[in-house]
Amino acid sequence: MSEETPRKKLSISLKRNNDTSTEKPRLRTGARARNVAINEITKQVAESAAAAVAKPPRTERKARSFDRLERNERYDRYEEGYKRPRTAGYSRHRPSLEDRLAGGGRPGSRFKPKSDFVAPTTYPSYQGDTFPVFAPCPIGLEQALAAELEALGFDKIKTGRSGCSFSTDWTGVMKANLYSRLATRILVQVAYSKVSDEDEIYELARQVPWERWFGAEQTLRVDTSAIRSPMQSLQFCNLRAKDGIVDHLRDLEGQRPNIDTVRPDAKVHLFLDSESATLYLDTSGESLFKRGWRYDKGQAPLRENLAAGILALAGWDPSQPLFDPFCGSGTILIEAAWIARGIPPGINRPFAFERLRGMNRKTWAELKEQAFDNILRDVETPLFGSDLDSSVIQAAQANLGRAKLSEHSVRFSVGNALKATAPTNTPGFLITNPPYGERLGAEDETFWRDWSSVLKNSFANWHVHVITNDMDFPKKLRLKPNRRTPIFNGDIECRLFGFEMVSDSYRNK
Repeated sequence: MSEETPRKKLSISLKRNNDTSTEKPRLRTGARARNVAINEITKQVAESAAAAVAKPPRTERKARSFDRLERNERYDRYEEGYKRPRTAGYSRHRPSLEDRLAGGGRPGSRFKPKSDFVAPTTYPSYQGDTFPVFAPCPIGLEQALAAELEALGFDKIKTGRSGCSFSTDWTGVMKANLYSRLATRILVQVAYSKVSDEDEIYELARQVPWERWFGAEQTLRVDTSAIRSPMQSLQFCNLRAKDGIVDHLRDLEGQRPNIDTVRPDAKVHLFLDSESATLYLDTSGESLFKRGWRYDKGQAPLRENLAAGILALAGWDPSQPLFDPFCGSGTILIEAAWIARGIPPGINRPFAFERLRGMNRKTWAELKEQAFDNILRDVETPLFGSDLDSSVIQAAQANLGRAKLSEHSVRFSVGNALKATAPTNTPGFLITNPPYGERLGAEDETFWRDWSSVLKNSFANWHVHVITNDMDFPKKLRLKPNRRTPIFNGDIECRLFGFEMVSDSYRNK
């Protein structure tokens, strides 16, 4: 018997060779791959949580940064413990252009200077020049705006559709921004020409000396509007105007400004009509109706400049009582309180002209100082407001506090307009923006007939003014208006109806 041959053993090697440098990582599939991925994600989440714990909460960081800021003593004179309210589109304490250039920008700030650009230290001055100015306003307030501008000391005022034009120097531009209650913004005209195509718009924009107001160290936005313009594309016209501006600055200073459509340092408006183009420099920034105090709004809010315009059109005087039975968030009454105290509407907000080159900060400080000196300490005018909704009364009281007015400046209360009585023995003005249409539903006719009886019985000899988009509103009240003024609330066509209340209907007076 022959010797048994040993059996061969089969072995499998996981490595093809001893060189581990070229070995490919083992691929995992199925459940094992999912478990590995879950472990990696869990690890990343834990690391992020640990980093968040080490970092102070956002509210604490904001509080620390605010404590480091210097208080403005002029605002402390206005109200003890006053803090500047935030207005839409701006940071609370935005540094000046000179400060940002000197500091090279701060971490986290929106200003990021170009490393290869050095802004010129001197700019061609525009402070002593006189410029054509256009002040747009809600349609229907043109005459009231002209009277306001005349009272502010401007002359040769021309009224047009949705605004007024006049001429003034740069100090007048700052004054108009600070004091105008009715204007939407203050636009300084820098160029005008007949144009027939987009290339001529480009040439018009390129020949303007923009370096007087801004340069490559600032951001830019260009807007375009038109009435009966033959241009096929307003967007292309806007692009050509922007190209003309930035090409002019690049040829002159070697760099062009960046475009910022949200919070630009400089804002230019191009207006086109049937045969011409006009370029305006926007000196206001955010619309002037944004006073900085209205955060809470009702169902159908009025803009602040429209509320002030209604008071002007109605002929209300700060010495006379004022009552709003549908006060909502209190816009009409708070505007009236500011008028009674002589508080300029722009006292709490920043303006675009503060970020332009060559800004005369001394003159601007003197204007604001004079404005603070003329503010009365309190409101002596009896102002009353009521609304059926308690939540909007709370909103009105919150707006009153943000407007830096004491609680007794305006007496807000929850009340039904159908049970309203005259708040004073002395006749005054009832001015309101009431609900209408779908906000009342099927009860519309009955409600206004009952409210008309309240007016005749409780508000004899009062001047009643109502803004509404219901052209048949006097018929529902069964009263004949002695005035009806066309006015626009945004793009909604309305009427401001005026009634002189007597015990009987005005029809039988």
